[in-house]
Amino acid sequence: MLKVLEPYILTFIPIFVAVDAIGNIPVFVSLTEGFSKKQRRRIIIESTTTAAFMALLFMFIGKWVLRMLSITISDFQIAGGALLFVIAARLLLPGNQKMALTNGHDKDLGVFPLGTPLITGPAVLTTTLILLDTYGLISTFVSLVVNMLIVWLSLAKADLIMKLLGAGGARAFSKVMYILLAAIAVMMVRRGITSSFIQ
Repeated sequence: MLKVLEPYILTFIPIFVAVDAIGNIPVFVSLTEGFSKKQRRRIIIESTTTAAFMALLFMFIGKWVLRMLSITISDFQIAGGALLFVIAARLLLPGNQKMALTNGHDKDLGVFPLGTPLITGPAVLTTTLILLDTYGLISTFVSLVVNMLIVWLSLAKADLIMKLLGAGGARAFSKVMYILLAAIAVMMVRRGITSSFIQ
């Protein structure tokens, strides 16, 4: 049973870390401060739909784009891992880069910055494409969809989660996620280098 679930678990965890559903809650609360419940619901739907569409689109056409550019999966793993590490390092340092996107309110903030790049950004796109090559379409697709449902649920219950965790708790959870993201990035670079030597 565990063997059957293994690819789903191994794809779910990196995507969960890259999406950072809990870490996006303070940003969402800040962006939608003073909005009505109806406006919030619309923004949640827009953000999760945009994020899912972007991730699924890249999942299906990403390899084709790489082939067009004559980029191997090993090349992408090394470059993607390095990029993920930089993103994780910047998010771990004081002055969270996500908060730079919260200046001002916009009627399309469900699309930008929430849908992309906060929910589905470079980290999610890179992780998804590498997992697709490693574990296959079905487990990656299922894990991505489940993570988008978690994002939708976490944004819908943002106020309750913020009350339970508090601002400090949400930040602490995010920091742990960023450390895991950095570790996943190192693993991707290691695998990419190993694969390039084997080929």
